[in-house]
Amino acid sequence: MDPLEDVLALIGVQSSVSAGLVAGGDWAMTFPPPVGVKFVAVRAGSCHLAVQGSTQRHVLAAGDCCLLTRRARFTLASDLSLPTADARTAFAKARSASPGDTARGHTSGSDRGADGGAPADGLARTGTGEEVFILGGSFDFGERAHALLLDALPPVIVVPAASPAARALDWALAQIEHEVRTQPLGAGLVAEHLATVMLVHVLRLHLTQDASDGGALPGLLAGLADPVVATALRALHAHPARAWTVAALAASVGVSRSTLAARFSRALGHGPLEYLTQWRIALAAQQLRAGNRTLASIATAVGYGSESALSTAFKRVLGTSPRAYLALTTG
Repeated sequence: MDPLEDVLALIGVQSSVSAGLVAGGDWAMTFPPPVGVKFVAVRAGSCHLAVQGSTQRHVLAAGDCCLLTRRARFTLASDLSLPTADARTAFAKARSASPGDTARGHTSGSDRGADGGAPADGLARTGTGEEVFILGGSFDFGERAHALLLDALPPVIVVPAASPAARALDWALAQIEHEVRTQPLGAGLVAEHLATVMLVHVLRLHLTQDASDGGALPGLLAGLADPVVATALRALHAHPARAWTVAALAASVGVSRSTLAARFSRALGHGPLEYLTQWRIALAAQQLRAGNRTLASIATAVGYGSESALSTAFKRVLGTSPRAYLALTTG
């Protein structure tokens, strides 16, 4: 079993790719807080990035890519001291523009719409030139995403163009750019799938970096970076209904109980049985939403001997009973 793949499937990653952004000259654009995780990839030129609530500033050059993992406004600009335009206005114009009869892509001023706004290529524009081209999109997740994955990520993850990981990302980003610029049939669907590929590459990179520098925040990725904890996580994900004890799990990994408990706590911030409870409840919540199993069968499938045992654990983790949870999520 692949715990990262399990979690991404469980939390329901939905990717979306926005219109490309063409910019030049003096420009600054502020974006609203993303619902999930935002990605920004600079394909040509360079820009500055500032995220609300952080004093850190980033310079993104051609080939750089970053993930923004918090719900906070952010600004992209040639100069962060400039007055900012609202990104929503520019991207609304791009969405309303229909493809033109001429070749799409970086168009000149003569290709702009009759109202002087967005050109018919569907790209958003700001500033006075065209030397900067930026791809963007977002990843929306299910309600358990923060506890299972996002809380363990830093607010900004930057993948520099010079890094080995950027070369792996470049293929996916080049294909996304092609879909955004040329808009062939099915472009949106293809770009969304490619964006998910890009997300997995960035998470792999972050996992590898954390393993090498020891700077991971507690969470799933930190656990996967520890070979002992990763082996234990694979066992828990493969058999969540098993009556696990710390001793039995440690024996399956080939370490002592105290070693497993210490490494699990250091990597994830809590012990293996606490993680197992969270994972079982996440699985139970998913099966409840699917609506094709009884509560008793769900309890058995995730390792609880009765409905009442599942209900007790469910309420402890999510703060509500399974039936109340189902009523809330199904509206």
